[in-house]
Amino acid sequence: MPIISGGALRACFRWIASVLGGTALLWLAGLAGLLALANLVHVDIPAQLARKLPLLQSHPRLIFAGESRTEFGVDPLLAAKLLHQAQGYAVNIAYEAGEPLAVMGAAHAFPEVFRDAHVVLSVAPFNFNEGVRSAAVYPLGVAARLTVPQQLATFLPLRLGTLIRYIRSAFAARLADIEGVAIHGPVPAQGGVLMLNGRAPDYPNLGRHPHYQGWDISGPRARGAVAAMCELARLSRKLTVVEPPWIPGDRSGDAAWLGYEADTLQLLQRAAERCGFRVINMAAIAGLSAAEYSDEMHVNQDGMPIYTRALIERLDP
Repeated sequence: MPIISGGALRACFRWIASVLGGTALLWLAGLAGLLALANLVHVDIPAQLARKLPLLQSHPRLIFAGESRTEFGVDPLLAAKLLHQAQGYAVNIAYEAGEPLAVMGAAHAFPEVFRDAHVVLSVAPFNFNEGVRSAAVYPLGVAARLTVPQQLATFLPLRLGTLIRYIRSAFAARLADIEGVAIHGPVPAQGGVLMLNGRAPDYPNLGRHPHYQGWDISGPRARGAVAAMCELARLSRKLTVVEPPWIPGDRSGDAAWLGYEADTLQLLQRAAERCGFRVINMAAIAGLSAAEYSDEMHVNQDGMPIYTRALIERLDP
């Protein structure tokens, strides 16, 4: 049986390393090329939002927008009824992981609608927190404003899925734009609201929620969200930014959560003073109990009318 010499073995290892290194470089170059193309085709209105925008055909005067706590929590038909207005006066264009930059994109696309409307925009911690880089909630508009080297440095090697989602979403958004989904698509039912069932399990410590991981609201996410809100204040008749409620409970001992919420509220209030919009903190709502939540963040179909009424009472439409 022939014996492989040490020199031959080292040469074999060097060859394997060079092949793997070359493959990795080719893969990285291919990923960089896809990211560059995604940056080129990106539009600020993602496909999820584009599918909601046919609702604007009614020229609504009250537009509920933002992330999933509005998508599943605010009934625009009930809101219009409470304000003694006809159906179509209020619409819900919120979508899961919605971001202010996307709503700003919609305002640029439909300036005549937003100019006459009161926009009520909900925000969540992931809109601002740099520590959360998971694919499901990373703001696509923020990712698009990073250079390719910044994208690679920010998400590799552990968050490759976020880059893949961004690439897929960029092409999906461009396709929706080309097909005119925002104008010619079917009008969503029930004014755009969706309903959740079920009841939430107990969630005693919100400070440990994944949305607060690595808490940092000093980076490009917060800057992008604030810039978009300031632009929305300029483009709309009125802008109200809402911090929706979490599941009720005794949070007096949850110092981390209290601090995170205070940081967010301070960030929003500073921006509101500078740019001329209003901030509402919906932290506590009378009559809304844990039984009206489907999880720690989202009200269920029983909680929706309670939350909608409370929000309308706080608004100045």
